[in-house]
Amino acid sequence: MMLRRGFIVFLPRLAGLLVVACCLVSIVYMLACTPRGDGQQLALPRARGPTTKEGYEAVLQEREEQHRNYVVSLKKQIAQLKTELQGRNEQLKSMQERYPDPLDIWLDHSNPEKAQANLLAFLRSQIDRAEVHSGVKLSTEYAVVPFDSFTLQKVYQLETGLTRHPEEKPVRKDKRDELVEVIELAAGSLNHPEGAGNAKQRVYTASDFVEGIYRTEKDKGTLYELTFKGDAKHQFKKVVLFRPFGPVMKVKNENVNMGDTLINVIVPLAKRASKFRQFMQNFREMGIQQIHLTVVYFGREQMNEVKSILENTSRSANFKNFTFIQLNEEFSRGKGLDVGARVWKGHNVVLFFCDVDIYFTAEFLNSCRLNTQPGKKVFYPVLFSQYNPSIIYGNHESIPSLEQQLVIKKETGFWRDFGFGMTCQYRSDFINIGGFDLDIKGWGGEDVHLYRKYLHSNLIVIRTPARGLFHLWHEKRCPGELSPEQYRMCVQSKAMNEASHGQLGMLVFRREIESHLRRQKLSSKKT
Repeated sequence: MMLRRGFIVFLPRLAGLLVVACCLVSIVYMLACTPRGDGQQLALPRARGPTTKEGYEAVLQEREEQHRNYVVSLKKQIAQLKTELQGRNEQLKSMQERYPDPLDIWLDHSNPEKAQANLLAFLRSQIDRAEVHSGVKLSTEYAVVPFDSFTLQKVYQLETGLTRHPEEKPVRKDKRDELVEVIELAAGSLNHPEGAGNAKQRVYTASDFVEGIYRTEKDKGTLYELTFKGDAKHQFKKVVLFRPFGPVMKVKNENVNMGDTLINVIVPLAKRASKFRQFMQNFREMGIQQIHLTVVYFGREQMNEVKSILENTSRSANFKNFTFIQLNEEFSRGKGLDVGARVWKGHNVVLFFCDVDIYFTAEFLNSCRLNTQPGKKVFYPVLFSQYNPSIIYGNHESIPSLEQQLVIKKETGFWRDFGFGMTCQYRSDFINIGGFDLDIKGWGGEDVHLYRKYLHSNLIVIRTPARGLFHLWHEKRCPGELSPEQYRMCVQSKAMNEASHGQLGMLVFRREIESHLRRQKLSSKKT
């Protein structure tokens, strides 16, 4: 009985809910099914709409026209989508033909020969995509992937990881095995040259290896360039290998004869006669064969002293290959280097843009020659910048000689990866790229501008640490007329060049350390 009464009470409510639901469904149906024109929605006849037969016929004709326009618009959109889809399919097909999917290669077991051919084509395509045969235009200097350099014993690296060592013996097994494998493969390639037949060949071993550079582009593979000793003093063998995230593939072998490759070392200078004397002493000790020195001097102050140093070196070392150019104007590093490069009238020559506080070795000059090629490659080495010797060797009885100071360790200096002033390139490339921006005065800025020009070209830019190129420490002065912000930045730069982070910390906490030592002595006396 109670259930019957409950049902009778609930029945009107259920009927009401059904009516409301039907109304909502009807409204949604009308909204969804009402056709739209290109610009407006079709509406139902309103209360004030036409009431005669002609009026309704006009409304129906208008609706039919709107339907027709709507159908034409949809057909156009469908045609456009079909055309775009066809274009995308053709692009996808072209990409698949050029770069086969590695998964398809491995999964296609029905035709092993085709799979092997596709794999080889894919690996070859990786070489073509990488910056091996030609340079790639880059938008900024931050887009450059630098090389690391290595010898049989050590690797010289910019990305130092947890060790923070600018140079190290490869402690990671994978890196050590990688470089050993590459050196062995390169030597094997030289021992079995293509087309040599049964002719007796010199046998190359790891002991003939001079140096190498390598870098990894994460989406392509690793490029290796290795240099071996040749048959004569200035002859070398160069092997280029590429690992496209698969087997190492030989790119090419080439003979490199550097015996006749002249380097024009261009040094812009103003005053600083004492620094120039040290520069010429290092220059003479290094060996001055196949080198031309161009000094571009600004002003007249200390000029006679500089010329006297140059002439004395010429007499004592029988060195005649130098040019002295004097300019009566304000010092501009870019102007000096540009004038020195353009005044050369001989054959195409390698230009080494250098500063008076730079120390370089004969091995570096070989790297300069090997990493430049007219119309193809320019060399931007990363030099090792020396810390303040008086801080580094403060606990020693005396500061070691300059040669003993030039050790690549994190306590003695750092890779100056933000500097682009020391560079090697052929004169033809420098002229074709447009040279320096001569509107830049003073020191700094011109080097980055030239570096960006090369990055924007099709030339390959070799950027790697150079173990034979050093920036000698000299005191950095912050002029008093600088603004507070400029002065703060100058002091920060000065601190970075003075000592390592740990050494500066020892200076900051020196009093605390001395106080601790005194307490230790007192406690030891009491006991």
